[in-house]
Amino acid sequence: MLNRACKLLLMIALPLPLMTGAKADEVGQDGSHRHHPLQDQLLHEKFYSSWHMPDNPVLSCCNSADCYPTEIRYIDGKIHARRREDGKYILIPSQKVERNRDNPDGRNHLCAPPPSASLVDTVYCFALGGAT
Repeated sequence: MLNRACKLLLMIALPLPLMTGAKADEVGQDGSHRHHPLQDQLLHEKFYSSWHMPDNPVLSCCNSADCYPTEIRYIDGKIHARRREDGKYILIPSQKVERNRDNPDGRNHLCAPPPSASLVDTVYCFALGGAT
């Protein structure tokens, strides 16, 4: 069962492809699905579907619609991750950083809603990759 934030996000985000003309499944030129390499899709879905918020373990980080590999920058000693929808680097609150679980591929992963007026720079979960 999805938590309230996920349900709200789905109610907001599901109509967006219709309004923007985007494809619902977002399959890239390289065959990637939702910004994951095609060969890694099942691995990511398994990881994301069982991931819970580090600061509130009873709540899910949502799913592969909200989570994706990302680039990071350190600014003033703090982690900022690149949001895929607009390319903005958003601050990762320390309580949202996963410390009790390895990520599936050694890359950085961010779970966050798309930018909107009601969920400005919200972060559900973040996993720091080993190669950074």
